[in-house]
Amino acid sequence: MKRSVVAPILVVVFSVVTGGWLLQQGVDRAENVYVRVRVFQEVVDRVQSSFVDEVDPARLYDSAIDGLIRDLGDPHSSFLPAREYEDLRIRTEGEYGGVGLEVTDRNDHVTVVSPIPGGPGGRMGIRAGDQFYEIEGVRADTMVTDQAVELLRGRPGTEVSVRMLRPGVEEPIEFTITREVIRLMAVPFAEMLDEAIGYIPLQTVRETSAEEVRAAVDSLREVGIRGVVLDLRGNPGGLLDQGIAVTDLFLEPGRGIVETRGRGPNQSESYAASTPDRYPGLPVVVLIDGTSASAAEIIAGALQDHDRAVLIGETTFGKGSVQSLFRLTGGDVLRLTTAKWYTPVGRSIDLDAVARGGVEPSHTLSISGQLVQPVDLEGRPEFRSESGRLLYGGGGITPDLYVTPETLAPREISGVQRLFARAGGFSLALFNFAVEYIADHPGLEPGFTLTDADLEAFFATLSDFGAAVDREEFDGAERFVRFHLEGEIALQAWGQSGQFHQLRDRDRQLSRALEILTGVHSSDELIAEVALEEPDAAPRP
Repeated sequence: MKRSVVAPILVVVFSVVTGGWLLQQGVDRAENVYVRVRVFQEVVDRVQSSFVDEVDPARLYDSAIDGLIRDLGDPHSSFLPAREYEDLRIRTEGEYGGVGLEVTDRNDHVTVVSPIPGGPGGRMGIRAGDQFYEIEGVRADTMVTDQAVELLRGRPGTEVSVRMLRPGVEEPIEFTITREVIRLMAVPFAEMLDEAIGYIPLQTVRETSAEEVRAAVDSLREVGIRGVVLDLRGNPGGLLDQGIAVTDLFLEPGRGIVETRGRGPNQSESYAASTPDRYPGLPVVVLIDGTSASAAEIIAGALQDHDRAVLIGETTFGKGSVQSLFRLTGGDVLRLTTAKWYTPVGRSIDLDAVARGGVEPSHTLSISGQLVQPVDLEGRPEFRSESGRLLYGGGGITPDLYVTPETLAPREISGVQRLFARAGGFSLALFNFAVEYIADHPGLEPGFTLTDADLEAFFATLSDFGAAVDREEFDGAERFVRFHLEGEIALQAWGQSGQFHQLRDRDRQLSRALEILTGVHSSDELIAEVALEEPDAAPRP
């Protein structure tokens, strides 16, 4: 009788034990998610309870998440804590409630870099170089920039009281600022240049980009432009739908813009223009460089594929992937690469991190300090545009006319690299000198030139900001220093438009765009003009 009861019990126990053993030993543990989750939690619990030093459990989980994402080998996937996501949201949506001041840590103070044009802070009289003394009665010297920004932002219509320190003024200046909806501009200004050519810098691809580009072109057409330069240099991209919307302004309905291809069939989609070309026949030149990326490359690639624009400058960054945002518990966000994208003729322009490599001896620096890489078309897949022009895939969008910016000689690069090593102090010295220079030159106008005495005075300030270099190094970097110093002064005095005009004569890529647009009256004429120069536009190495 006992055997008949005990035997089944032993069989059940044995089955449970051996089943668990087989589950963990016979099945690939990497594929057993449940077991791995339990093991991970056991490790965290054991480290938290038994490690020799006290450990913050939240940091353990954050480290694990960072390690998981890093193991994907994708530089564009990341975990965004809630606060970082809010900054991303503002960059992509371009809108928040606040006082309209760009601030940073300088001289151990939270300092105004520049008032946002039209914002309440600028209208109240706060200007670049002003330092926060108090915000809402709290001493600002106890804050870092993030803390100050948190106090300055708030619901539109509410007030914030600040006291500001200003060079040359002994006592703090009091301001009570009413917060407003602050809109960051994707197109900060638009200008009509020589020969009735419009110039539109699109600096990012956010929620209002298509609307701003359309408004800029429309306003320039009212004053009689006959061609336009769309500047995408330095544009890091942004929203996929806005990259499509900007492109749609210049294409006829049904023309392809971009195709995204994910892991499954339901994750792939094609996008095409849905409205008539708003500017039919208007000659368009697009300026690109190595920092034009993502949605900016979608715009450039589609317009090039359809022969709707000519691209001038340097090969773009090569970010041919799409990221999706997934909201997580607690307001955190996972940014994950979910697809690759392709131009209308099927080009993938993605360049992986390994292929980017490092700086080679054949590379040089522009006068702005940006790396200039020689064009390299070796082994790149070839495609044809709508009219049959030769195009290239793999590793960025290649321009129709390869034009480098003004570059530095090898002897100059040595001094510039010494300044790079002190980049933080050098930038701080630029900013402070610019603010003081403007105060000392009330009649300053665009087109000014710094004297040798001005450069000498600037050299003398470098040691105050931990950016000292020897005389020979500074003299070797004189062109670089003059370019940045004059640009910073113009930026602080007149904003981005003023800085553009101050440095415009040094812009070889823009000059080439204006030259190619001279005498051209239609997009077809523009393509034909460039086709004549194509053999020399991007020579093979």
